[in-house]
Amino acid sequence: MDDRSNTIAGWVLGAGIVALGASIVTGEMFHAERPEKMGYPIEGVEIESEDGAAAEQPIAVYLAAADPAQGEQVFKKCVTCHTVTKGGPNQLGPNLWGAMGKPHGHVPGFPYTDALKSKPGVWDWESMSAWLKSPKGYAPGTKMTFAGLSKPEDRANLLAYLNKQSDSPLPLPTAPATPAAAAAEASDAPAAAEKAEDEPILTEAQATPTKVGGEGAPSVAGRAEQTKTR
Repeated sequence: MDDRSNTIAGWVLGAGIVALGASIVTGEMFHAERPEKMGYPIEGVEIESEDGAAAEQPIAVYLAAADPAQGEQVFKKCVTCHTVTKGGPNQLGPNLWGAMGKPHGHVPGFPYTDALKSKPGVWDWESMSAWLKSPKGYAPGTKMTFAGLSKPEDRANLLAYLNKQSDSPLPLPTAPATPAAAAAEASDAPAAAEKAEDEPILTEAQATPTKVGGEGAPSVAGRAEQTKTR
């Protein structure tokens, strides 16, 4: 009886070993690597970045809907280091009155770092947005310790507010046309051209009909009708 039990146990153990080996071999044969990006791209759907945020558009797009009043609230993050009133003093950072449109390092007497003074160009919409997004990224070596504003809407609101703190504010940039708007405009153009071709061409007489008016004018127009009324 014991020999029979041992035989059955041996067969069960052997079958388990065979099944385990088969599963390992099958797994190696049909193993697939996990793709870097999951899912499939869908045409017409906006691609998002890895952190789930939509890809950032040019700052001009956000400036079209910017609110200086909200920008004033954002500026409260800057009051520790900056003043923005006309003739205001420098603090840890320079006074920002009239900064938009001025060269980098334009405030007399303020000890700008070489990293910022060596930047070419002026404080326009794009450069100021890049600076506010990441000061150290815009001018490596700057002493500016502010981490930056990651949301483009906050930067646009702040830019709109700073631009108003000036004797000569800059004109707002024109927002670039979105791909959808450009496609719609292109599709409307042929339709308008076809409609123009279908319209009848009027002769000079048809385009400028003669009107008879005034006291004593005949009641009906046309030479034949005028003859009848004589």
